[in-house]
Amino acid sequence: MSIITIIGAGQMASALSFPATENNNKVRLVGTPLDRNIIDTAKATGFHTTLKRQLPKIGIEYYQIEDVNKAIEGADVVICGVSSFGVDWFADNILSIIPENTPILSITKGMVNGEDDKMINYPHYFLSKVPSNKKLSISAVGGPCTSYELADKDNSEVVFCGDDINILRMFKSLFETSYYHISLSTDIVGVECAVALKNAYALGVSLAIGLAIGFDGSGKEHYNSQAALFGQSLKEIKHLLKLAGGGEENIIYSGGDLYVTIFGGRTRKVGTLLGQGFSFEQTMKKLKGVTLESIVIATRTARYVRGLAKRGIVKLSDFPLIIHVDDIINSGAKVDIPWKAFESEKI
Repeated sequence: MSIITIIGAGQMASALSFPATENNNKVRLVGTPLDRNIIDTAKATGFHTTLKRQLPKIGIEYYQIEDVNKAIEGADVVICGVSSFGVDWFADNILSIIPENTPILSITKGMVNGEDDKMINYPHYFLSKVPSNKKLSISAVGGPCTSYELADKDNSEVVFCGDDINILRMFKSLFETSYYHISLSTDIVGVECAVALKNAYALGVSLAIGLAIGFDGSGKEHYNSQAALFGQSLKEIKHLLKLAGGGEENIIYSGGDLYVTIFGGRTRKVGTLLGQGFSFEQTMKKLKGVTLESIVIATRTARYVRGLAKRGIVKLSDFPLIIHVDDIINSGAKVDIPWKAFESEKI
């Protein structure tokens, strides 16, 4: 039995308690300052208010953020379970209290823009925030897996990535079950880039849903247009993976994650509303209070592309979909899919 401390009581972080406890591990679920109601309710009833599921009855303890030191003490591993909006909070408040010999696994998907708008994945960003005299091992989770279906024990294929294959094997032993299947990779850049980009492009594909159903929602959802945008997304992501220095084989994680994200959730709602003709401001008002990581990732990805184009490394015309998404959410452009720009001629 191992002690697994999870910092952040969001949906995916909490869903991981299912495979973890099934493997006879002890889970300590710690809420961030924004998770107080989740922790209070779960502690009293076992019900997770946003995951909408009963959490495991055995093997899980609940902590508010004030008790985070107690929750980390004696833990064998720590899971970073915050959203991309909580990355800096985790870096500033949690990394410093995690012992050097305690491996960290991050479930947060995304990246930040560094110097020259370079894309930096979260494990490397976290390490840049650690004092030079402190050594931490930070791995991450990628791949197509929704929190509620993990909690329902639907078969899911994910990948754990990190610098140390032995640490990754240890993490795999803690979480792998008959329904939670785990591959391992030491290509952190490739995996993290692949799964971060899917949020930006899922928004782009979802524009077709809104265009099809129309402003009043009376239309019928079409799939040819979604498939076309899906294919263009993979084309652009594959190019970005190569530019970022990640292996192109990681496109399978983008593809799978893109597929599952388009079928439901927050990113689909954003793209659908924009496609229906609502302005970005109207869309944000309708989704007030919803964590919208896709907006952040799309903006950062476009910034990266624009920076490369400014230096003559790429052409903006190589990335028509993400540039159009960026124009919609950051420049007030109306949805007008650049279909002709997707065409190519191969001889």
